[in-house]
Amino acid sequence: MPEESATLFDGRFSSSLVPTEVEYYALLPPNYSEEHAALPLVLSLHGGGGSREALKRQQPRIIALWNKDELPPLVIVAPSVAPRSLYMDYKDGSQKWESFLVGPFLAHLRDSFNIRSDRRGTMVTGVSMGGMGSLRMAFKYPEVFGAVAALEPGIEPIDDWKDIRPKHRFWRSDALLESIYGSPVDREYWNINNPATIVQRTSDTLRESGLRILIEAGDADLFWLYEGTEFLHQVLWKEKIRHEYRLYYDADHVGRSMGPRTEAAFQFLANSLVDKDPDPVVDAVRRRIDPLKRRLSEADHYEVDIELIGQQEPE
Repeated sequence: MPEESATLFDGRFSSSLVPTEVEYYALLPPNYSEEHAALPLVLSLHGGGGSREALKRQQPRIIALWNKDELPPLVIVAPSVAPRSLYMDYKDGSQKWESFLVGPFLAHLRDSFNIRSDRRGTMVTGVSMGGMGSLRMAFKYPEVFGAVAALEPGIEPIDDWKDIRPKHRFWRSDALLESIYGSPVDREYWNINNPATIVQRTSDTLRESGLRILIEAGDADLFWLYEGTEFLHQVLWKEKIRHEYRLYYDADHVGRSMGPRTEAAFQFLANSLVDKDPDPVVDAVRRRIDPLKRRLSEADHYEVDIELIGQQEPE
């Protein structure tokens, strides 16, 4: 049977939660079929001022990964949302993008495509504004999403609106923020939708969920978003929530670095779908090192070896 090529499906969906019909692209892998096993879904969220066209630009790189067997078959869906909506439910109820995406839109995708409905097989990624939205949705709904990869997320290095400074939001006008968070900005509404604050308030749930998390930014980001990403890294570390953090040297918010970084994000998501294979080298070294841990009275930061601490040497 000849190998089929990838397909870019042109879709539309309407809901009373948002003001307009939502256009989306679904990138279907080679040999996609309704008769085969259901495939994982990646919800891909574009940046501010963008649209679903971002997926069309990424398509050649994704297809190249498929052709080299460096990415498993996935269904990747990119919806076009209001250009500066922040993927938020507006405080006044006029637009509910988060509820739309996690609710009827996700249900529509599961009805329309041969995709998995379990949390491990449902993932989200995004760039800039989309990175912000992907983190907020994954942190709020870890029972829905099994993994999140946020590239240069548009988040601030604070956990309370009262600490906002001009350098944290110089690219977002008062009018934009007040249209979403209330006029004047409702401090608590902003806080409950801020990824770092969500982590602090739901750390036990997130930790226990096993959500796979990747956050990354370039240290030359023109919006200085590496500050917010570093802050979130520190919050996740403090709350003992395991994650992967990448700070790319001399990388900016746009330009040549984004292609390889996007590939790395998709590969991170793909790796979250499979359990780690046993590693005989690791096993051999652990057999030598683990007995030393039995003599200790405290565990490591993430407590990955807590069952060894203070235990007698096995006979």
